Parts: sequence; C-alpha cells; structure tokens
Amino acid sequence: MEIDDPRTPTTGPHTTPTASGPQATSAASDPQTTPAGADPQATPTGPGPGPGTEFAGSALTLAGLAADAWSLTEDTPRAVLGLAGPPGAGKSTLARALVAHLGEGAAYLPLDGFHLSNAQLERLGLTARKGSEPSFDVWGYVDLLRRVLDETVRDIYVPDYDRTLHEPVAARHLVPPAARLVVTEGNYLACDLPGWRDAYVLMGECWYVEAPGGVRQERLVQRQLAGGRDEAQARDWVATNDDPNGQLVEKSRDRCHRILSTTGLPLGLPPGPSGIGMDPSRF
Repeated sequence: MEIDDPRTPTTGPHTTPTASGPQATSAASDPQTTPAGADPQATPTGPGPGPGTEFAGSALTLAGLAADAWSLTEDTPRAVLGLAGPPGAGKSTLARALVAHLGEGAAYLPLDGFHLSNAQLERLGLTARKGSEPSFDVWGYVDLLRRVLDETVRDIYVPDYDRTLHEPVAARHLVPPAARLVVTEGNYLACDLPGWRDAYVLMGECWYVEAPGGVRQERLVQRQLAGGRDEAQARDWVATNDDPNGQLVEKSRDRCHRILSTTGLPLGLPPGPSGIGMDPSRF
C-alpha cells in the first residue's frame, strides 16, 4: 500500500490529524496505545494493535495503520474511523483488514447496509442509479453512528448489503460492548452534503482511500460480473453509474485527514463468519 503524507482537512469540523507526525511513537513505547491490562511484552490476543506496532511516520504498513486507528480511542470510550473514497478503491477490504488486525477491540460498520431497498429505489425512480448518493438512507446511517458512540454497554446490530440477494440485510454485523473502535466505510462519508456532514462530525478521523483509475475500473467490472451481469452490461453500469458516483466523491478528498492508496499491500484475509475477509466483489 502506498501512503501519502497525512493531510489536514481544509473544510469541515476536523482541524488536525490525531495520529500522525513526528510525535508519534510505537505502541510498545507509549502505554496509552496498549489496551488496559495488556502485557506490553506479550503477543497480542485481545483488542488493539500489538506491541511494537509502528505509527505513521515510520513503517507505513497495515500494522502501522491499525495502530494509528487505535490511537483515536485515547481518552474516549469508543471512537469511529471513517474510510471514504470512490467505488472500487478498496475501502471495505481495508476496513475489514484493520478490524481483523485489531481483534475484539474493533468492529465493522459498512455504509452498504444503508442502501435503500429495491422497492424504495423503484418508488423514487433510482433503480438505474443504485449506489448513488441519494440511494442511501443517510439519516439512518447517522443515527446508527450516534448509537455506537452513545450506547457502549450493549450489543448493537449493524446491517449490510447482500450481493446475492441484491438487497440490504439486517443485523449481519455486530458492535459488541468490547469494541472501542468502529471502522465505517463508504463512498460519501466525507461529502459536504446534507446528512453526510452530520455523519462526518461523528468520526474521530476520516481517511480517503483511492486507487488508480484503471485498477478501480477492473475491480468494478468484476463486481458486476460476480453479481450476474454480462461483460457489456457490467461495463455500461460502471460507465453510467459508478463513474459519476466517483466523480462526486473525489470532490471530498481534501476534507480527509490522510490519503491512502490500496495498491501495494496485500490485505487478503480468510473469510470468517462475520463476513470480514477478502472478497473481490466487495472492493
């Protein structure tokens, strides 16, 4: 994974990155980065990054990104990290890799669970624009983000999108009380638009995930082929739907704290019962 320097957003409520720069240290040397009760010399088995994990500014690896993400939980019972970026950039793959790396102290909350149902899309005349900004229940998403920050003592169930049913499904994921970091991802998280602004202010940081255009195009075509479209239909969907969505999302790039590229770092993980793992149709 190639990673640019952390950026301070030029707009929006956030003013400084919280986990980057020359003051960052390794998790082994900073007791605040080790979950309470953990042995700093032991192999990690619970929540949080393991000892010796390096922060941004040293080794820019999955472990380093996970440590940076975990640092958002300092001085707060639970924090939310947002991953924004255009379709096909690798947001969900990175989010699931971070959660898997951090273990039981982290949970996954995909925006995809807030797709409107096919019935609602038909009612609104949005069937051909499924995945576009107005085709999501942004206020439902905002309410769930508020819940995960406010309700830290009970299980919170999280919806997802099923690419076999082509519909959102309830309660596929779980934010348990032990989760101190919630990683959420979706195209529009940093957009300066109604609803999305409300979601953005609930995030400790929002990182922008991108990939070269040609890489994204092939990922998106593969996603549509896996969903049942033929080659021509897949490429037409990408050109008429995913590409315009990506153009909108790119306008939000400067509102994000750091810019990440998903090329160069293998993030493949064995799929588990929670659905966290590598799945080409979910890039």
